[in-house]
Amino acid sequence: MSRYFTPARLTRLLGPTPLVRRLTEQSVLSAFGDGVFLTGSAVFFTQIVGLSAAQVGLGLTLSGVATFALAVPLGKLSDRYGARRIWALTSLLEALAYLLWLAVGSMTAFVAVMVGLGLVQAASRSSRNAYRFDVFPREERVRSNAYFRAARNVGYTLGALLAGIALAQEHDGLVRAIPAITAALLLVNAALVSRLPAAAPGAAPGASADEAATADPAGAALLLGARTSVLRNRGYLATAFFGGVLSTHQVLLNVVIPLWLVQETDAPRVLLAWLFGTNTVMAVLFQVAAARGITTVADSLRAQRRGAFFFVLSCGVVLVTHDTVGWVTVALIWLGHITVTGAELYQSAGEWGLQAELSEPDRRGEYQGVTQLGFTLGSVWAPAAYTFLAIEWGATGWLLIAAIILVAAAAIHPSAAAGERYLARARVPVPA
Repeated sequence: MSRYFTPARLTRLLGPTPLVRRLTEQSVLSAFGDGVFLTGSAVFFTQIVGLSAAQVGLGLTLSGVATFALAVPLGKLSDRYGARRIWALTSLLEALAYLLWLAVGSMTAFVAVMVGLGLVQAASRSSRNAYRFDVFPREERVRSNAYFRAARNVGYTLGALLAGIALAQEHDGLVRAIPAITAALLLVNAALVSRLPAAAPGAAPGASADEAATADPAGAALLLGARTSVLRNRGYLATAFFGGVLSTHQVLLNVVIPLWLVQETDAPRVLLAWLFGTNTVMAVLFQVAAARGITTVADSLRAQRRGAFFFVLSCGVVLVTHDTVGWVTVALIWLGHITVTGAELYQSAGEWGLQAELSEPDRRGEYQGVTQLGFTLGSVWAPAAYTFLAIEWGATGWLLIAAIILVAAAAIHPSAAAGERYLARARVPVPA
């Protein structure tokens, strides 16, 4: 046992370089804090704050609307003031915002904190992703993000376990402490972020601005003259939208398959716990492998095709479980969950590659804001639509879901090409 779990081997599991390992550790800690609150938030809001489920849903909706409206301006902050600086600041603000939950006692205060927290988190995501693309050379960006995605799954699991202990207690003392626990973890996270090395856009750590311009083909040229809004880059907008559609594997994973299992099959409900456990283990073990070799737009599109293949395969497997019984149902549902996890692994890797390659190096924060717009536009309809199609229309509905994914997988290719043409038209070589 010790031969396989030596300190050196465990260190390599965190990443191939010291910087990747630092960011992996940060990812675990950040997700740990988020996981604690996400797991316990429903109980905290309803039993401690005293809100109804409808009020909680309204607050989440208003927060989502505000985040959608301001995603691009918030993304611009990291372009103007530096991705690491904004990431560190918003990480600190996020930690402090969780402490405000301890003082919330009305619907008005709940909405105010929820909206404010949503905006801070949107700015934090944009700056975090922009920093990750900036700080690594081109050939390392996607693979390093895979390490961080795997690490976040570990962190969420740890957070859920800690919150589960609090929720299992007969009194509400530990439930009341959940926001404070989250805030403490995120304060440490903010400190870690503030100590990360600075990086010029498109460059490796410590590179100069001239080196940044030659770190990758996208970084070899910069816009000159008057700037136009990134929203005019219709190719990237469409790519972000279709990427959002392809990312609806999360809806299948977390909403549709669980509802299908409970309402339309004879599988035991306890299987749900094993399904989510399988997804977490696969994400931790195989995300890096799924991202291997992805550097160019062509590589990224190939990964998107693989993700779509697994998505469609999952639909085909799950739809037949309406008519199966016993262990056959259990096995097929499990296989359907494994294949949709495969969709998650490949689609995520392809998405990172497209974001890195189709963004202007000095405007990555703004492009990340557009990515959030695309994700929202691509997926906000999916929970209701997919649930209706699967539950009400059965096999026909599952085939329609698969058709939606096939259309998005086909359409993202010309949209990515349009994004490449936009960059080619808009850029000129940086003077020597």
